[in-house]
Amino acid sequence: MAKGLVTLFGGSGFIGRYAARTLVKAGYRVRVAVRRPHLAGDVRLAGSPGWVDIVQANVRDEQSVARAIEGATAVVNLVGILYEKGKQTFEAAQRDGAINVAKACAEAGIDRLVHVSAIGASGEAKADYAETKGDAEDGIREALPTATILRPSIVFGPEDEFFNRFAALASHPLTTIAPFLPAIGGGQTKVQPVYAGDVAEAISAAVSGDNAPGKTFELGGPSTYSFVELYEFICQTIDRKRYA
Repeated sequence: MAKGLVTLFGGSGFIGRYAARTLVKAGYRVRVAVRRPHLAGDVRLAGSPGWVDIVQANVRDEQSVARAIEGATAVVNLVGILYEKGKQTFEAAQRDGAINVAKACAEAGIDRLVHVSAIGASGEAKADYAETKGDAEDGIREALPTATILRPSIVFGPEDEFFNRFAALASHPLTTIAPFLPAIGGGQTKVQPVYAGDVAEAISAAVSGDNAPGKTFELGGPSTYSFVELYEFICQTIDRKRYA
């Protein structure tokens, strides 16, 4: 018998697939709420028939958010973008959308919301990505003080956006002679990459646990690396030499 129903916004993404499997394993039915359900069919493989359902919803649309959380005992918001396109702006998707989810939960009497933010999220940040993530956290806390916020570092796994993106950049034909990779923070900025499966476990623990409501947790892996070290690892793995 299922423990309850968890609505998972953005559940067809990289982390979402791990989260769906982990929540099903923990005994929850999962409702995956996505903008394009026809592209999310493989998420149903996260559980046996009847355990994973897919519905259409857009966090920018308050009515669709309200429909997606009907009957849910907990909600997880994973919606985030790395670049803007059309109506999918940082403000609309990451800030306003997250606040819409929190307000809908409050109105529906759902006090268990897990919001996945990011390391460095701050309303004072210079980058739009981090600023809107920070503004979202502030709006969520105001709308639903019991929400749990998770701030993962760079998340890695077979389908991740970071290592695969930079590996592709280093392998591009235009960089055949000398693959130049951007040295963020002079290349010395430190990060603690965290495995997607561990982030999913943290999400499941926040949904199930009684010690998480109202708290913020930063998620990092066991080892710390500079960006230079990460780039060297990427280039060694794909057998390329990095010159800058």
